[in-house]
Amino acid sequence: MRWQSVIRLSGALGENTNTAMHLLLIEDDAGLHTALRRSLMRSGMHVDVCSDGKNAVQTWETLLPDVVVLDLSLPGMDGLDVLEQARAAKLDAPVLILTARGTVGDRILGLNAGADDYLAKPFDLDELEARVRALHRRQRATQRDAISDGVRWGPLRYDRDSGAIYHLQDILDLTPREATLLGALMEKAGHAVAKERLFDLVFSGEPDVQLEAIEVVVYRLRKKLADKGVHLVTLRGLGYLLKAEL
Repeated sequence: MRWQSVIRLSGALGENTNTAMHLLLIEDDAGLHTALRRSLMRSGMHVDVCSDGKNAVQTWETLLPDVVVLDLSLPGMDGLDVLEQARAAKLDAPVLILTARGTVGDRILGLNAGADDYLAKPFDLDELEARVRALHRRQRATQRDAISDGVRWGPLRYDRDSGAIYHLQDILDLTPREATLLGALMEKAGHAVAKERLFDLVFSGEPDVQLEAIEVVVYRLRKKLADKGVHLVTLRGLGYLLKAEL
């Protein structure tokens, strides 16, 4: 069968080290994706298959896999176009390109389109599995770092990159102005932040708004924080302070 010419079976598969991994295999060769799916599932992965380039991005967006293995020669849409559209849609799962196009130029095109690794056919199945697991470990480490980089105060966490503020594991339902105000207070948690400074941040670029408008935002935010284990305290003449319950 044709798929046998692109896989070299060199020995037993590695032990299952992460049963939670969810892999999406985008490959149109039925024999190849059947063999890969069977082998990778036997090693403990959950594997879904998409065999059409036209449906690949939608499938990716629906399943949100941990890792994607992507062939470049697909019916309906080329694999590079699939990858570019996925990255444009903010689908950030690590991607291993799997293809018979083995030239340096093709590798560069794939990496520039947003791929994380490249494996040319014929390939060793053990190597494929090892590279997929390495991508997954790297992605999980990145996610842990992103969480640890956030600003924490009591039960709240402020993600600087997204602007989202979490109470425990849930995103707080805040307006953009409330989120800006709370984020600024969390950056200086335990210290007073001047009313004028908060006004400049919350109403940036709005010259017709009066200083007293910040009090409305403070009032609404204080109500939303009432049962969250933190208090928004007014310090007359100084500004506002975020205080966490002991």
